This record gives sequence, structure tokens and C-alpha cells, in this order.
Amino acid sequence: RAEAGVSCAKVARFAARHGLTGAEFLAGIPGTLGGALAMNAGAFGGETWSIVRAVETLDRHGQRHRRTPDEYEIGYRHVRGPVGEWFVAAELQLCPGDTEAGQARIKELLARRGATQPTKQANAGSVFRNPEGDYAARLIEACGLKGVCEGAACVSEKHANFIVNTGGATAAQMEALIQRVADTVERQQGVRLVREVHIVGEAL
Repeated sequence: RAEAGVSCAKVARFAARHGLTGAEFLAGIPGTLGGALAMNAGAFGGETWSIVRAVETLDRHGQRHRRTPDEYEIGYRHVRGPVGEWFVAAELQLCPGDTEAGQARIKELLARRGATQPTKQANAGSVFRNPEGDYAARLIEACGLKGVCEGAACVSEKHANFIVNTGGATAAQMEALIQRVADTVERQQGVRLVREVHIVGEAL
């Protein structure tokens, strides 16, 4: 059982240290377990809800509920469940494994992430969902958008599906760049990219 406020990386490390396998991919997800549950976050071929046995939620009246995955609509970077409830914790279904192998796997995944993603620059992770049969990063790069900026918000030179804050970028600049990228890809590639990030204040 892990609480929603714990970081995904901590869950992965804790599981590996205790000889449990199946959660290693969480080490590649920046953010908390609660956020990962809310959008079925994934990395390196793993998705959060694939290891969830049950969740604990809190409703607006302060009542707690134990819910199972079959009570939710779960898809690629998409989760829809009872309205007015928020994740408090999750029970994870993991398998017995080798501690050293698990820790080595985490180290390997983090090295791969560091080599392909702008982990040393401020960013909010992948901006767009991958369209079926393709990759958002490939479409963005094909449009020549790597390095394009709106103020201090720039499309990463390292991974085109990341927007980095090069120093002092505003929310307006970030949103403007996201819109510009989506419009350009639709115009040039005929594909309308769907945001993976949520804008604060919008209905989920």
C-alpha cells in the first residue's frame, strides 16, 4: 500500500529494495503516485493501473472509499471514475523478485531517461499523448519545431515532446507554445495532437 503523495520514484525504489518486481517503470515517472493514478501515467512500457489492485479515495464529504480498477474507465493516459473523489492511496499488486536485479533495472531505466529526456531542465513531462501508430515527438520534430520558443518556453532540443522552461517562462508562454505546436502539427502532418498535461483550472 502506498499513499498518493509519495513520489513514483520512491515507490519503485521501495519495492525493489524489498524484493518486489513490477514497479520499476515508476522510477521514470516524475511526480506522485496520486498524479500517476489520475492519468494512468506510464513509462518504458509500463502503466500505473496495470499494477493496481485497489485504490482508496476521499469524497467531498470526507468519506473514504475502497475501489477496484473495474469501477474505473481506464485507457492510455486516461482515467475516469466516480465524480467528486480523489485518490488517497493505492494497493499495488507486485511479484516476488530479486532485489539486485530490480535495483539494476531501475538504474538502467533512469540512465535511458537521462539520455533521451531533458531531465536537467524544468519541464512538465511529455506534453502530448502519442497518437495511435505514431509518436508525438516524431511528428513535432518532422515539423522542424525543436528549439522553437515562446518567450522562455522552448521545445526541447533533446526530446521534441517536452517543453522546457529556460528561465522565467510564464504559464501564458507555455500555453501559447503548446497551442502553436499542436496547430503546426495539424497543419503540416494532418494529425491533431491531444495534450497529456492538464492545465490548472480546467475541468479534468
